[in-house]
Amino acid sequence: MTTVVIVVVVVIVLALLVGGGLALARRRRTQKLREQFGTEYDRVLERSSNRREAEKTLSARQERHDELELRSLNQPSIDRYRDDWKQIQRSFVDDPGSAVEQADGLVTAIMRDRGYPVDDFEQRAADVSVSHPGVVEHYREARRVRDAHRDGTAGTEDMRSAVTSYRDLVESLLDESSDDRGNDSGEGRHRGRGISGDRGGRHGTDEQARDARQDGSRR
Repeated sequence: MTTVVIVVVVVIVLALLVGGGLALARRRRTQKLREQFGTEYDRVLERSSNRREAEKTLSARQERHDELELRSLNQPSIDRYRDDWKQIQRSFVDDPGSAVEQADGLVTAIMRDRGYPVDDFEQRAADVSVSHPGVVEHYREARRVRDAHRDGTAGTEDMRSAVTSYRDLVESLLDESSDDRGNDSGEGRHRGRGISGDRGGRHGTDEQARDARQDGSRR
């Protein structure tokens, strides 16, 4: 075997090794992003021209999120926000539209308090998708319902679903803040407690009913 042939074989082998290494790195990157973003990965992929562009977008989100100076909330702030949420749930009974507006405002207030930029909704949703990919699409849908309410086209069922979605994000943001201070994560553990209706079309939770009874007894 001549020297030229040997050199050519070595170059081919090295090229195959490099190509295989790059392919393996891309697969690992894809797997990591899929595991992190879940259905948000598929959403971004559908809106991108190719997989590389989609993964570049998601990686940029991660880098931006890592640069945010997110703050933990103290316990009084967490308790205050949870009390605000209870009041929003109670107000849904009499004014669903107002409850949706208040829920949207509460999410924005918590995010601002945590250190998230809140000027642009799409950017807020992108930032949330990094830490809370399981609720970000519900957040977008809730926001669409809020806009539909302002246009006068949202039904009560839509608004009930929106408030439930806002609740999931509120709990996720507050539990994440608790995690920062060493508490156990609670994301998703409140998902089963939504706003339900009774036979007469009234909407509320068991907690709402209990609070109403307590208010009545105090009077």
